[in-house]
Amino acid sequence: MEWNNMHEVLRSLYDDMLPLAGQMAAVAKGAAGLGALFYVALKVWQALGRAEPIDVFPLLRPFALGICIMFFPSIVLGSINAILSPIVSGTHGILEGQVLDLNSLQEQKDRLEYEAMVRNPETAYMVSDEEFDKKLDELGWSPSDLGAMAGMYMDRSAYNFEKMMKDWLRNLLEILFQAAALVIDTIRTFFLIVLSILGPIAFAISVWDGFQATLAQWFTRYISVYLWLPVSDLFSSMLARIQSLILERDIAMLADPSYIPDTSNTVYIIYMIIGIVGYFTIPTVTGWIIQAGGAGNFTRNVNQTAMKSGNMAGAAAGSVVGNISGRLMNK
Repeated sequence: MEWNNMHEVLRSLYDDMLPLAGQMAAVAKGAAGLGALFYVALKVWQALGRAEPIDVFPLLRPFALGICIMFFPSIVLGSINAILSPIVSGTHGILEGQVLDLNSLQEQKDRLEYEAMVRNPETAYMVSDEEFDKKLDELGWSPSDLGAMAGMYMDRSAYNFEKMMKDWLRNLLEILFQAAALVIDTIRTFFLIVLSILGPIAFAISVWDGFQATLAQWFTRYISVYLWLPVSDLFSSMLARIQSLILERDIAMLADPSYIPDTSNTVYIIYMIIGIVGYFTIPTVTGWIIQAGGAGNFTRNVNQTAMKSGNMAGAAAGSVVGNISGRLMNK
Protein backbone atom coordinates (compact mmCIF):
# COMPACT_ATOMS: atom_id res chain seq x y z
CA MET A 1 0.00 0.00 0.00
CA GLU A 2 2.91 2.36 0.76
CA TRP A 3 4.33 1.93 -2.73
CA ASN A 4 0.93 2.59 -4.29
CA ASN A 5 0.74 5.82 -2.30
CA MET A 6 4.08 6.92 -3.76
CA HIS A 7 2.79 6.33 -7.29
CA GLU A 8 -0.35 8.30 -6.45
CA VAL A 9 1.83 11.17 -5.17
CA LEU A 10 3.58 11.26 -8.55
CA ARG A 11 0.20 11.41 -10.33
CA SER A 12 -0.87 14.30 -8.08
CA LEU A 13 2.45 16.06 -8.68
CA TYR A 14 1.90 15.98 -12.44
CA ASP A 15 -1.65 17.33 -12.09
CA ASP A 16 -0.53 20.08 -9.72
CA MET A 17 2.27 21.31 -11.99
CA LEU A 18 0.24 21.10 -15.21
CA PRO A 19 -1.16 24.68 -14.85
CA LEU A 20 2.39 26.01 -15.09
CA ALA A 21 2.20 25.25 -18.82
CA GLY A 22 -0.40 28.00 -19.09
CA GLN A 23 2.00 30.51 -17.52
CA MET A 24 4.74 29.52 -19.95
CA ALA A 25 2.31 30.16 -22.83
CA ALA A 26 2.61 33.91 -22.22
CA VAL A 27 6.32 33.77 -23.00
CA ALA A 28 5.75 31.44 -25.95
CA LYS A 29 3.17 33.72 -27.56
CA GLY A 30 5.74 36.46 -28.04
CA ALA A 31 8.25 34.12 -29.65
CA ALA A 32 5.54 32.54 -31.79
CA GLY A 33 4.21 35.93 -32.91
CA LEU A 34 7.64 37.09 -33.99
CA GLY A 35 8.24 33.79 -35.76
CA ALA A 36 4.87 34.00 -37.51
CA LEU A 37 5.72 37.50 -38.74
CA PHE A 38 8.99 36.37 -40.30
CA TYR A 39 7.44 33.13 -41.60
CA VAL A 40 4.54 34.87 -43.39
CA ALA A 41 6.78 37.65 -44.68
CA LEU A 42 9.28 35.15 -46.08
CA LYS A 43 6.60 33.10 -47.86
CA VAL A 44 4.95 36.21 -49.30
CA TRP A 45 8.25 37.68 -50.49
CA GLN A 46 9.25 34.41 -52.07
CA ALA A 47 5.95 34.25 -53.98
CA LEU A 48 6.25 37.89 -55.10
CA GLY A 49 9.87 37.46 -56.09
CA ARG A 50 9.00 34.47 -58.26
CA ALA A 51 5.90 36.15 -59.66
CA GLU A 52 3.79 33.28 -58.35
CA PRO A 53 0.34 33.40 -56.74
CA ILE A 54 0.40 33.43 -52.94
CA ASP A 55 -0.65 30.10 -51.43
CA VAL A 56 -2.69 31.03 -48.37
CA PHE A 57 -3.02 27.54 -46.85
CA PRO A 58 0.63 27.15 -45.64
CA LEU A 59 0.36 30.63 -44.12
CA LEU A 60 -2.33 29.36 -41.73
CA ARG A 61 0.16 27.11 -39.91
CA PRO A 62 1.54 29.80 -37.56
CA PHE A 63 -1.99 30.89 -36.62
CA ALA A 64 -2.99 27.30 -35.84
CA LEU A 65 0.10 26.88 -33.65
CA GLY A 66 -0.69 30.19 -31.97
CA ILE A 67 -4.16 28.94 -31.03
CA CYS A 68 -2.58 25.74 -29.63
CA ILE A 69 -0.17 27.83 -27.55
CA MET A 70 -2.94 30.05 -26.17
CA PHE A 71 -4.99 27.06 -25.01
CA PHE A 72 -2.10 24.62 -24.55
CA PRO A 73 -3.17 22.85 -21.31
CA SER A 74 -6.74 22.25 -22.47
CA ILE A 75 -6.39 21.71 -26.23
CA VAL A 76 -3.00 20.00 -26.60
CA LEU A 77 -2.33 18.27 -23.27
CA GLY A 78 -6.00 17.61 -22.59
CA SER A 79 -6.52 15.95 -25.97
CA ILE A 80 -3.39 13.78 -25.77
CA ASN A 81 -4.06 12.69 -22.19
CA ALA A 82 -7.70 11.93 -22.99
CA ILE A 83 -6.63 9.66 -25.85
CA LEU A 84 -3.88 7.87 -23.89
CA SER A 85 -5.65 7.60 -20.52
CA PRO A 86 -7.81 4.58 -21.55
CA ILE A 87 -4.60 2.70 -22.38
CA VAL A 88 -3.24 3.40 -18.89
CA SER A 89 -6.54 2.41 -17.25
CA GLY A 90 -6.76 -0.80 -19.28
CA THR A 91 -3.26 -2.02 -18.49
CA HIS A 92 -3.64 -1.08 -14.81
CA GLY A 93 -6.85 -3.13 -14.65
CA ILE A 94 -4.97 -6.12 -16.09
CA LEU A 95 -2.28 -5.69 -13.44
CA GLU A 96 -4.76 -5.47 -10.55
CA GLY A 97 -6.47 -8.69 -11.70
CA GLN A 98 -3.17 -10.60 -11.87
CA VAL A 99 -1.95 -9.32 -8.50
CA LEU A 100 -5.24 -10.29 -6.86
CA ASP A 101 -4.93 -13.85 -8.18
CA LEU A 102 -1.29 -13.99 -7.13
CA ASN A 103 -2.06 -12.97 -3.54
CA SER A 104 -4.84 -15.53 -3.17
CA LEU A 105 -2.65 -18.32 -4.60
CA GLN A 106 0.25 -17.35 -2.32
CA GLU A 107 -2.00 -17.56 0.74
CA GLN A 108 -3.30 -20.95 -0.38
CA LYS A 109 0.23 -22.26 -0.98
CA ASP A 110 1.48 -21.06 2.43
CA ARG A 111 -1.43 -22.79 4.12
CA LEU A 112 -0.88 -26.05 2.22
CA GLU A 113 2.87 -25.97 2.94
CA TYR A 114 2.20 -25.61 6.65
CA GLU A 115 -0.31 -28.46 6.59
CA ALA A 116 2.10 -30.68 4.63
CA MET A 117 4.91 -30.08 7.11
CA VAL A 118 2.58 -30.73 10.05
CA ARG A 119 1.50 -34.04 8.48
CA ASN A 120 5.11 -35.17 8.22
CA PRO A 121 6.34 -36.39 11.65
CA GLU A 122 9.93 -35.47 10.75
CA THR A 123 9.12 -31.81 10.14
CA ALA A 124 5.99 -31.19 12.23
CA TYR A 125 7.90 -30.18 15.37
CA MET A 126 9.85 -27.51 13.44
CA VAL A 127 6.76 -25.51 12.43
CA SER A 128 4.28 -26.30 15.21
CA ASP A 129 4.87 -25.45 18.86
CA GLU A 130 2.24 -27.99 19.87
CA GLU A 131 3.97 -30.80 18.00
CA PHE A 132 7.33 -29.72 19.40
CA ASP A 133 6.07 -29.84 23.00
CA LYS A 134 4.34 -33.14 22.33
CA LYS A 135 7.54 -34.72 21.03
CA LEU A 136 9.48 -33.43 24.02
CA ASP A 137 6.94 -35.04 26.38
CA GLU A 138 7.42 -38.39 24.63
CA LEU A 139 11.15 -38.36 25.40
CA GLY A 140 12.60 -39.39 28.74
CA TRP A 141 15.71 -38.29 30.57
CA SER A 142 18.15 -40.91 29.38
CA PRO A 143 21.38 -39.76 27.67
CA SER A 144 20.03 -40.75 24.27
CA ASP A 145 16.81 -38.84 24.91
CA LEU A 146 18.77 -35.76 26.00
CA GLY A 147 20.79 -35.97 22.78
CA ALA A 148 17.56 -36.21 20.80
CA MET A 149 16.22 -33.13 22.61
CA ALA A 150 19.38 -31.20 21.79
CA GLY A 151 19.09 -32.28 18.16
CA MET A 152 15.47 -31.12 18.06
CA TYR A 153 16.41 -27.72 19.41
CA MET A 154 19.24 -27.43 16.90
CA ASP A 155 17.03 -28.48 13.97
CA ARG A 156 14.32 -26.05 15.00
CA SER A 157 16.82 -23.22 15.40
CA ALA A 158 18.40 -24.01 12.01
CA TYR A 159 14.96 -24.08 10.37
CA ASN A 160 13.98 -20.74 11.92
CA PHE A 161 17.30 -19.21 10.90
CA GLU A 162 16.92 -20.41 7.31
CA LYS A 163 13.35 -19.13 7.22
CA MET A 164 14.47 -15.78 8.57
CA MET A 165 17.23 -15.52 5.94
CA LYS A 166 14.87 -16.46 3.12
CA ASP A 167 12.27 -13.97 4.32
CA TRP A 168 14.96 -11.30 4.58
CA LEU A 169 16.18 -11.98 1.03
CA ARG A 170 12.64 -12.04 -0.29
CA ASN A 171 11.80 -8.73 1.39
CA LEU A 172 15.04 -7.19 0.07
CA LEU A 173 14.29 -8.22 -3.50
CA GLU A 174 10.70 -7.05 -3.21
CA ILE A 175 11.97 -3.64 -2.03
CA LEU A 176 14.42 -3.46 -4.95
CA PHE A 177 11.65 -4.56 -7.33
CA GLN A 178 9.27 -1.86 -6.10
CA ALA A 179 12.11 0.69 -6.05
CA ALA A 180 12.91 -0.04 -9.71
CA ALA A 181 9.26 0.56 -10.62
CA LEU A 182 9.26 3.78 -8.60
CA VAL A 183 12.46 4.99 -10.32
CA ILE A 184 10.89 4.48 -13.75
CA ASP A 185 7.68 6.23 -12.67
CA THR A 186 9.60 9.15 -11.13
CA ILE A 187 11.70 9.68 -14.27
CA ARG A 188 8.54 9.41 -16.37
CA THR A 189 6.76 12.04 -14.28
CA PHE A 190 9.78 14.36 -14.48
CA PHE A 191 9.95 14.05 -18.26
CA LEU A 192 6.20 14.63 -18.64
CA ILE A 193 6.34 17.73 -16.41
CA VAL A 194 9.24 19.19 -18.39
CA LEU A 195 7.60 18.42 -21.74
CA SER A 196 4.27 19.84 -20.52
CA ILE A 197 5.62 23.06 -19.01
CA LEU A 198 8.03 23.80 -21.87
CA GLY A 199 5.65 22.49 -24.53
CA PRO A 200 4.45 26.00 -25.50
CA ILE A 201 8.09 26.99 -26.09
CA ALA A 202 8.55 23.98 -28.38
CA PHE A 203 5.41 24.98 -30.30
CA ALA A 204 6.66 28.56 -30.56
CA ILE A 205 10.06 27.46 -31.89
CA SER A 206 8.38 25.23 -34.47
CA VAL A 207 6.73 28.33 -35.97
CA TRP A 208 10.11 29.54 -37.18
CA ASP A 209 11.11 28.40 -40.61
CA GLY A 210 13.62 25.56 -40.39
CA PHE A 211 12.47 24.37 -36.93
CA GLN A 212 9.25 22.64 -38.01
CA ALA A 213 10.63 19.23 -36.90
CA THR A 214 10.52 20.42 -33.26
CA LEU A 215 6.75 19.94 -33.22
CA ALA A 216 6.89 16.32 -34.38
CA GLN A 217 9.73 15.55 -31.95
CA TRP A 218 7.75 16.98 -29.03
CA PHE A 219 4.71 14.84 -29.84
CA THR A 220 6.71 11.62 -30.26
CA ARG A 221 8.68 12.14 -27.06
CA TYR A 222 5.62 13.03 -24.99
CA ILE A 223 3.64 10.02 -26.21
CA SER A 224 6.63 7.71 -25.81
CA VAL A 225 7.27 8.78 -22.20
CA TYR A 226 3.54 8.65 -21.40
CA LEU A 227 3.44 5.02 -22.51
CA TRP A 228 6.13 4.00 -20.01
CA LEU A 229 3.43 3.40 -17.40
CA PRO A 230 1.26 1.05 -19.53
CA VAL A 231 4.34 -0.93 -20.59
CA SER A 232 5.44 -1.13 -16.94
CA ASP A 233 2.00 -2.44 -15.93
CA LEU A 234 2.10 -5.05 -18.70
CA PHE A 235 5.55 -6.19 -17.59
CA SER A 236 4.38 -6.47 -13.98
CA SER A 237 1.30 -8.38 -15.15
CA MET A 238 3.50 -10.84 -17.03
CA LEU A 239 5.66 -11.46 -13.96
CA ALA A 240 2.58 -11.86 -11.76
CA ARG A 241 1.11 -14.36 -14.23
CA ILE A 242 4.33 -16.39 -14.31
CA GLN A 243 4.39 -16.50 -10.52
CA SER A 244 0.72 -17.53 -10.50
CA LEU A 245 1.46 -20.45 -12.81
CA ILE A 246 4.34 -21.52 -10.56
CA LEU A 247 2.11 -21.31 -7.50
CA GLU A 248 -0.64 -23.30 -9.23
CA ARG A 249 1.90 -26.04 -10.01
CA ASP A 250 3.15 -26.07 -6.41
CA ILE A 251 -0.41 -26.22 -5.10
CA ALA A 252 -1.16 -29.19 -7.35
CA MET A 253 1.96 -30.99 -6.08
CA LEU A 254 1.06 -30.23 -2.46
CA ALA A 255 -2.19 -32.13 -2.98
CA ASP A 256 -0.08 -35.32 -2.86
CA PRO A 257 0.25 -36.32 0.82
CA SER A 258 3.67 -37.89 0.18
CA TYR A 259 5.11 -34.72 -1.36
CA ILE A 260 7.70 -32.88 0.75
CA PRO A 261 7.48 -29.13 0.03
CA ASP A 262 10.55 -27.12 -0.94
CA THR A 263 10.45 -23.81 0.91
CA SER A 264 13.59 -22.35 -0.65
CA ASN A 265 11.58 -20.03 -3.01
CA THR A 266 14.51 -20.11 -5.45
CA VAL A 267 12.31 -19.67 -8.54
CA TYR A 268 10.52 -16.72 -6.94
CA ILE A 269 13.85 -15.06 -6.14
CA ILE A 270 15.10 -15.58 -9.70
CA TYR A 271 12.03 -13.93 -11.19
CA MET A 272 12.34 -11.02 -8.79
CA ILE A 273 15.88 -10.43 -10.08
CA ILE A 274 14.59 -10.67 -13.67
CA GLY A 275 11.90 -8.12 -12.80
CA ILE A 276 14.42 -5.68 -11.32
CA VAL A 277 16.55 -5.78 -14.47
CA GLY A 278 13.53 -5.84 -16.78
CA TYR A 279 12.09 -2.59 -15.44
CA PHE A 280 15.05 -0.67 -16.83
CA THR A 281 14.33 -1.96 -20.35
CA ILE A 282 10.91 -0.28 -20.42
CA PRO A 283 12.16 2.91 -22.19
CA THR A 284 13.66 0.73 -24.93
CA VAL A 285 10.49 -1.30 -25.38
CA THR A 286 8.38 1.86 -25.48
CA GLY A 287 10.64 3.19 -28.23
CA TRP A 288 9.51 0.23 -30.35
CA ILE A 289 5.89 1.41 -30.10
CA ILE A 290 6.54 4.99 -31.17
CA GLN A 291 9.90 6.21 -32.43
CA ALA A 292 11.18 9.11 -30.34
CA GLY A 293 14.41 10.66 -31.59
CA GLY A 294 17.06 12.05 -29.27
CA ALA A 295 16.61 9.43 -26.53
CA GLY A 296 19.52 7.20 -27.55
CA ASN A 297 21.93 8.41 -24.85
CA PHE A 298 19.31 8.06 -22.14
CA THR A 299 18.40 4.55 -23.26
CA ARG A 300 22.05 3.55 -23.32
CA ASN A 301 22.58 4.89 -19.79
CA VAL A 302 19.46 3.13 -18.54
CA ASN A 303 20.62 -0.19 -20.00
CA GLN A 304 24.03 0.21 -18.37
CA THR A 305 22.37 0.95 -15.04
CA ALA A 306 20.17 -2.12 -15.47
CA MET A 307 23.19 -4.34 -16.08
CA LYS A 308 24.99 -2.99 -13.01
CA SER A 309 21.95 -3.31 -10.75
CA GLY A 310 21.22 -6.78 -12.10
CA ASN A 311 24.78 -7.92 -11.43
CA MET A 312 24.67 -6.54 -7.88
CA ALA A 313 21.27 -8.06 -7.14
CA GLY A 314 22.25 -11.36 -8.75
CA ALA A 315 25.49 -11.58 -6.80
CA ALA A 316 23.80 -10.82 -3.49
CA ALA A 317 20.91 -13.15 -4.13
CA GLY A 318 23.10 -15.89 -5.58
CA SER A 319 25.33 -16.09 -2.54
CA VAL A 320 22.41 -16.31 -0.13
CA VAL A 321 20.44 -18.72 -2.32
CA GLY A 322 23.51 -20.90 -2.74
CA ASN A 323 24.00 -21.14 1.02
CA ILE A 324 20.35 -21.92 1.64
CA SER A 325 20.16 -24.46 -1.18
CA GLY A 326 23.36 -26.13 -0.02
CA ARG A 327 22.00 -26.57 3.46
CA LEU A 328 18.74 -27.95 2.10
CA MET A 329 20.63 -30.39 -0.14
CA ASN A 330 22.68 -31.61 2.80
CA LYS A 331 19.46 -32.44 4.56
